[in-house]
Amino acid sequence: MIRYVALILAAVLATGCSIFGDDEEPIDPPAELTDFEAAFRVSKEWEHRIGDGTEFLMLGLSPAVEGGRAYAGAHDGKVIAVDVESGRRVWAVDTKLELSAGPSVGEGLVIFGTSDGALVALDALEGTGRWTMSVSGEVLASPAIGNGMVITRTVDGRLRALDAADGSEYWNVEQPVPRLSLRGNSSPAIVGAAVVAGFDNGRIATYDLDDGDIRWENVIAPPSGKSELERLADIDAAITAVGQDVYAAAYNGRVASLAVESGQVLWSQEVASYEAPAADWTALYVTSRSGSVVALSRASGAILWSQEALHMRGVTAPAASNSSVVVGDYQGYIHWLNAVTGDFEARAQVDKAAIVGRPVAAGELVLFQTESGRLAAYRAKRPDAG
Repeated sequence: MIRYVALILAAVLATGCSIFGDDEEPIDPPAELTDFEAAFRVSKEWEHRIGDGTEFLMLGLSPAVEGGRAYAGAHDGKVIAVDVESGRRVWAVDTKLELSAGPSVGEGLVIFGTSDGALVALDALEGTGRWTMSVSGEVLASPAIGNGMVITRTVDGRLRALDAADGSEYWNVEQPVPRLSLRGNSSPAIVGAAVVAGFDNGRIATYDLDDGDIRWENVIAPPSGKSELERLADIDAAITAVGQDVYAAAYNGRVASLAVESGQVLWSQEVASYEAPAADWTALYVTSRSGSVVALSRASGAILWSQEALHMRGVTAPAASNSSVVVGDYQGYIHWLNAVTGDFEARAQVDKAAIVGRPVAAGELVLFQTESGRLAAYRAKRPDAG
């Protein structure tokens, strides 16, 4: 929601218009939802209150699922673990920290970043504290976990590798941060023995997991334009990895597919985005910064379809769930789109508050977290599912 407000304000300032004291229509207002014939019903399977809400804070909090459990945290420090199928709460703890990103789950840990520049690791089975480690800046992107390591990005442009056992640092690298950038960071990805990360200067780079030595670096979206606003090129979307291909999206530029080994750009497409792409066997799904949901061919980058009806509705990153693509919006609505055509299939309202983070598919369920501090699971009741 805060990105939506900021972009509207930026557009107003850029055109020299006032947002106070006149009767002019707002620039680019959110699209009104229209009725459609639903292809199937959806039902709420369970819901939990995590903690206090996070309205306008622009945090990187969204649920994570592993081993049949869902994990989620609120800005006030409260964290819960829930059995995905039954909805039973397994454990709940209060870290007393201002959580700002996560969780990430792996190596038996549930890891969050905090607003005051720390990572906190909890035991995934019981919720007990394992370690806390200070880093150099606010954490707004979920860390990557794998091979006994935790990789985290901070707002000061640093990428750090920590020991998953105790949080001690192995290495850190840094990329310059432009004077003006979006609030948010890209979650890195561990691919084999490499770490792939995107930065606020429009660059994507791969580092050796063991020692942080750079393997390659590429520019997805070079800054262009006369004003600093026009030159925003942040890669704030989480890096998406499928096999030996990685996908990255830049706010003011492109979505690109790159080869992990060489950094070669396999294809690129002009879709500006700050949300993480989602992939299935044949397609890559992207939410543009204007709210369009776009399907691209994973093989060529060609646009397969574009759904424009959610324009400026603060649309979340997409999730691929069975034969659908699922997104949330700033009014708490969730939308199921047909993965082949992009047509609307179903809709439900989780909350009056915005959906934050990306939805998470877990088998037949899709999980959502809202700005009011709720975690909810919905099931699509497709005709062929009985």
